[in-house]
Amino acid sequence: MNITPLVRPFFTRRIKQIERYATQTEDIQRKVLAKLLRQARATQYADSCHITDLCDYEQFASLVPLNDYESLKGYIERMRHGEKNILWPDSVKWYAKSSGTTNDKSKFIPVSAQGLRDTHYAGGADAVALYLHNNPSSRLFAGKALILGGSHAPNYNLPDSLVGDLSAILIENVSPFVNLFRIPDKQTALLPDFEEKRDKIARMAMRQNVTNLSGVPSWMMSVIKRMLEISEKDTLDEIWPELEVFFHGGIAFTPYRELYHSLIRSPRMHYMETYNASEGFFGLQSDLSDPAMLLMIDYGVFYEFIPLEEVGHPHPNIVPLWGIEVGKNYAMVITTSGGLWRYQIGDTIRFTQKNPYKFKITGRTKSFINAFGEELIVDNAERGLKEACEQTGAIVSEYTAAPVFMDRSGQCRHQWLIEFSRKPANLDEFGQILDKALQRLNSDYEAKRYKDITLQPLEIVEARTGLFDDWLSAHGKLGGQHKIPRLNNNRHIIEELLELN
Repeated sequence: MNITPLVRPFFTRRIKQIERYATQTEDIQRKVLAKLLRQARATQYADSCHITDLCDYEQFASLVPLNDYESLKGYIERMRHGEKNILWPDSVKWYAKSSGTTNDKSKFIPVSAQGLRDTHYAGGADAVALYLHNNPSSRLFAGKALILGGSHAPNYNLPDSLVGDLSAILIENVSPFVNLFRIPDKQTALLPDFEEKRDKIARMAMRQNVTNLSGVPSWMMSVIKRMLEISEKDTLDEIWPELEVFFHGGIAFTPYRELYHSLIRSPRMHYMETYNASEGFFGLQSDLSDPAMLLMIDYGVFYEFIPLEEVGHPHPNIVPLWGIEVGKNYAMVITTSGGLWRYQIGDTIRFTQKNPYKFKITGRTKSFINAFGEELIVDNAERGLKEACEQTGAIVSEYTAAPVFMDRSGQCRHQWLIEFSRKPANLDEFGQILDKALQRLNSDYEAKRYKDITLQPLEIVEARTGLFDDWLSAHGKLGGQHKIPRLNNNRHIIEELLELN
């Protein structure tokens, strides 16, 4: 039964509100900030910064310092242990676990009840609203939504307090109405063993009429391949003839696009990008012909931006949304209804237009690999290499690493190109030690390496002596302050190096 015509009016009303983004940007954002300040006036953090609900943006910016996870970690730990009114009113029971910082394996981002409603769930509803608006003939509610999620665990054994993947927190708290239209069931969706979960989801989903998918491209592809394997079908169209859209996010979709096109051949199929992070829901692709996303400005998020060249400066020039320039790279700073105050999320974006404001994600403020959701940072790499060198007696002089993206057989891995000044006796042993160290240091990498399901063991390629210097010389960068890019989220640099090796 197709009930799309019945539910469409509920989403249509929201489109009129989103249309205000084009003419009322500053007014909308100032009202968001005023509401956040009004609600948080009784918190310890607001008191320590001397901010009140009477502050305007200019006063707020002068009173509240820039923050990162390290500067808020002490407050968050107190919240995780049950203290109230710290960064946000009352207590916060849910914490989204994401990849860590230099000092920690994982970060724990507070997700308040209000943040779930006014940011994360609001973003999910708006994704549907914008999709239906752009597709008048959609039959989205003629079938089910396959929504993938992670798992969660108790938070310090406090009653009803959970820590885990954001997706698991969203599934745990989703409304009964949404559960009528989604699979798998909650029990299956929250299984901690991804191999078991993938198999159960594949067998369950292939018996349903699925019209839409939501999840991270790499994990969704793993489920799709398992389903095709079980069903002995060649394409997904043979299983779900009414499939029409994939709401994807978390990692770049470009490396997976052709693989999805080869397995879903229906001309009705659409792909809609979303920007939903542990810290908040920030953007949606409002026009499927335009890869830029619309910045969602009336959720529980107030935005500021630092020009990329000023990131790390003691006194950077921070601008509100209405002060940005199109075409310039910025690091994003957010204040949220989860208690993140002027928080540097680490992502960089570039605006493609104003009124309404659209943007593209351009990377991270630090070197990283996040091709499969693993968010491997340089500190992880350096510490992992140190362990491998200590245990094998090797000495690394230069290195770089990049992903090998998933191919038709589902194989994907990290490839490390390493120039040794002292080689290990056994290169395979060196790679195994490095791989295990990275799993211990980075919880997201560990999850993706679990049973070789998403990521296979990393590959070590030995570089000839002088390779990296030759590459720097070829680019006019030999000497001075120029350095080899350590981690890259694409293969441009490593492919150039491999050609010279």
